[in-house]
Amino acid sequence: MSAEAADREAATSSRPCTPPQTSWFEFVLEEALLEQHLQKPSPDPPPVQLIVQFLEQASKPSVNEQNQVQPPPDNKRNRILKLLALKVAAHLKWDLDVLEKSLSVPVLNMLLNELLCISKVPPGTKHVDVDLSSLPPTTAMAILLYNRWAIRTIVQSSFPVKQVKPGPPQLNVMNHIQQEKELTENILKVLKEQAADSILVLEGALKLNKDLYVHTIRTLDLLAMEPGMVNGETESSTAGLKISAEEIQCQVCYDLGAIYFQQGSTNAAVHEKAKEKFFKTKELIAKNGSSSLHFTIDEERLAGYCQACEVLTSSSDDASQQATPYSKIHSCMKSGKYQDLVKIFLEDNLTLSLPEQFRQSVLRELFQKAQQGNDALDEVCFKVCVCNTVCDVLQGRIIDIQFCQLFLKPSKEKIDFLLEVCSGSINLESASEELKRRMAAFLKNLCLGMEDLQFVFMISSHELFIKLLKDDERKLLIDQMRKRSPRINLCTKPVTSFYDIPASASVNIGQLEHQLILSVDPWRIRQILIELHGMTSERQFWTISNKWEVPNVYGSVILGIKDGLTRDLVYILMAKGLHCCAIKDFVHAKQLFAACLELVTEFSPKLRQVMLNEMLLLDIYTHEAGAGVSGERPPSDLISRVRGYLEMRVPDIPLRQVIAEECVAFLLNWCENEYLTMQVPLSLVQTNPYVKVTSPKESRRTAKDLWEVVVQICSVSNQHKRGNDGRVSLIKHRESTLGIMYSFVSSWEYFFFPLQEPLVLTTILSLFVKLHNVREDIVNDIAAEHISIWPSSIPNLQSVDFEAVAITVKELVSYALTINANNHFWLIIQADIYFATNQYSAALHYYLQAGAVCSDFFNKMVPPDVYTDQVIKRMIKCCSLLNCHTQVAILCQFLREVDYKTAFKALQEQNSHDAMDSYYEYIWDVTILEYLTYLHHKRGETDKRQIAIKAIGQTELNASNPEEVLQLAAQRRKKKFLQAMAKLYF
Repeated sequence: MSAEAADREAATSSRPCTPPQTSWFEFVLEEALLEQHLQKPSPDPPPVQLIVQFLEQASKPSVNEQNQVQPPPDNKRNRILKLLALKVAAHLKWDLDVLEKSLSVPVLNMLLNELLCISKVPPGTKHVDVDLSSLPPTTAMAILLYNRWAIRTIVQSSFPVKQVKPGPPQLNVMNHIQQEKELTENILKVLKEQAADSILVLEGALKLNKDLYVHTIRTLDLLAMEPGMVNGETESSTAGLKISAEEIQCQVCYDLGAIYFQQGSTNAAVHEKAKEKFFKTKELIAKNGSSSLHFTIDEERLAGYCQACEVLTSSSDDASQQATPYSKIHSCMKSGKYQDLVKIFLEDNLTLSLPEQFRQSVLRELFQKAQQGNDALDEVCFKVCVCNTVCDVLQGRIIDIQFCQLFLKPSKEKIDFLLEVCSGSINLESASEELKRRMAAFLKNLCLGMEDLQFVFMISSHELFIKLLKDDERKLLIDQMRKRSPRINLCTKPVTSFYDIPASASVNIGQLEHQLILSVDPWRIRQILIELHGMTSERQFWTISNKWEVPNVYGSVILGIKDGLTRDLVYILMAKGLHCCAIKDFVHAKQLFAACLELVTEFSPKLRQVMLNEMLLLDIYTHEAGAGVSGERPPSDLISRVRGYLEMRVPDIPLRQVIAEECVAFLLNWCENEYLTMQVPLSLVQTNPYVKVTSPKESRRTAKDLWEVVVQICSVSNQHKRGNDGRVSLIKHRESTLGIMYSFVSSWEYFFFPLQEPLVLTTILSLFVKLHNVREDIVNDIAAEHISIWPSSIPNLQSVDFEAVAITVKELVSYALTINANNHFWLIIQADIYFATNQYSAALHYYLQAGAVCSDFFNKMVPPDVYTDQVIKRMIKCCSLLNCHTQVAILCQFLREVDYKTAFKALQEQNSHDAMDSYYEYIWDVTILEYLTYLHHKRGETDKRQIAIKAIGQTELNASNPEEVLQLAAQRRKKKFLQAMAKLYF
């Protein structure tokens, strides 16, 4: 009977049969046919399918005479069939990639178990308990192959599997599939239970630093012989196909990395191990070359694993975290910085480095998080979807259905973001015509697909839309829109270059006016006005908002423009620009002024100069609010423009006084004094009222004139008035004068806010301080620099309202300290004001602050022109009135001549609110310390007397010491005392 007849006989399991009896000759013939088959260039069926056939035949159960199913018999036929299957695998060099693609899990499990069996691995032995180094090379290799397959199968089972579409239902086929599925699940369950052991086996294999051998057809033939014929060849180290140690390590590292990466989904720390294994694999491939490996590795997949491990194992502050877009996106997703995520996607729309599948996977993950209840992610999902859609458009792909669903209900915010993404995703200067055509088609189809004409208007009036669509395309779109809705009335007549924008749909006038009021985009303002004027020519749209204010000097010129559209546009652009400037929105102000300048340049030189002047003022404000805050000097171009404005004498140009004032203040603040005073040409002096050449004599006269003006403002008028009793009384009419004065004070920022140069502010301060001190009330005098330049007397002293002067000084110094809070002279003035108003604690605060800022918090000596005797005496009085008498005694030492009388009197006070004896360490005058010793002895205060004696006994206070030592001791105690005072009053 032939082998085929035996197979047919073995396949019949529905009736009792006897075990087949096959001759040795038939098996030899079958083996010869196998070898001939394997030598064919393209064998049919493929060699790997022969494994399935041989193992299926060898594993068919038998049926005994009692019609009972028995396990496959262990006879010579089945052993040879299994051997033939092993030979086919050996012919394929045991390449697991090839075997896994064509063999099911149960078949491959059976094949590798047969390999273990034929390699003399005892059944039931735990591989983790076996020392691989002590085993024959082929046996060790068989164990490695089995455990590599085990973890590879576990990893593969974690991947999603695409379901195969079933064909016509056949009962026997379905039963076979179900049986195979159940068998696969059982095998996977066992493999997962043994996964830890398999990992340990492979980790141990990495420590083997020797070559191994895998079975070939020849070694399998030797094993099939009688034991006496083997002669131990398969036990030697040279039998079989040699696999180098580097190749083994490379493949094992790759498989270990895959299992560690798969386990990292539940244990993030394992990713570090995966990273180590993958990078080791990469290193070995680079060293040995992938072509030399008997087992191929997918290098693209390996690169993906490496990149993923870098992302998953990098910390948020790691420099490599910013290396690739993948790592940035992972960081954003992990930290919840979704706005940065949107920015990355938008930037990638230009580089197109992220694959489409990756973009979609990130979007899916965001959608999943949003569906779990995180409503804040809805906007992020929309933005990422828009970025993906625009990317698809540029690459010629079909628009995803998610974008269409999100755009079922468009809004102004959605349209704005879409247009922003479109603008940021294409560089019109370098983009190809194909990209431009795709983007134009997308925007055009978007317009055609929208029902709300207001949104259509937003897209069609956008700058990108206008640049991408040609004139004939725009006209065609207008025609299509007109056919779609009878309400649309679009203007298609030619307009000037400035208005060369296709008019959009006419929506409700009220809605357009509302948009006009809110918009600060010059292009949109222009488009809205075109639309409004296309609907009605009777309205003056510059009047629709009472917030639009233009200075009268400009208004008459603007309202004289004959064309109504141009008049409205110029007026609104200027009004909105001035408003943005007032609220310090300098970016939008510059855009509005630039658009207005471009418009008026075409027809009005006068308005052009007006806009140049306003833009100069805007640049001054921008610098003062930006770089000027940190003390950075303005660019030379800006200074030249300011000078040019002051020198400008163009007739019939309307000028705002505030611009000239700001220009002068700007030059004063940046110390351009030579330009404003001496070093100027005579022609400029004759034509410019802001520039005046003065001699020292004239300077004194100018100071006197200013003094007289300020005195007049601060004076009250006297008037005789008859009372109810008939007597004449002298009434001071302070109400009207105080009103003027308080108005002046409240308008302080308007008059002096531009002035920030310390010398100018100090000079103005000195004027009012001099006026405050003119009463010759030495007790309440205020100290100030440059006070001597002002006159020292007033003809009618009683007419000056000193209360108003005091308020003005207070406001002035408060403003000055906002400019520089560390100006010690201004701090002294502030302290003097508080002293004069009996606020002694606040006065001490500012006296101490003045000393601290000029001495590095008292680590250096306070300059004597700061802590003058007058300041020290006022500090003494403050402490005395606050009942801090020990502090008074210590401060008495600070005077040029120590005031022993005041110090002794203060120490006699027993009701002191300071720390008393704890301050004794700050006293360096021995006379005061001796007096303290006497005073405490007299009072019987032994403890305090001992403290005073201890202070006297310090060697550095010995009167025999050199003067330098005594001064150093005094300076050290001054420093500690003032620092202690600062901590108390700050």
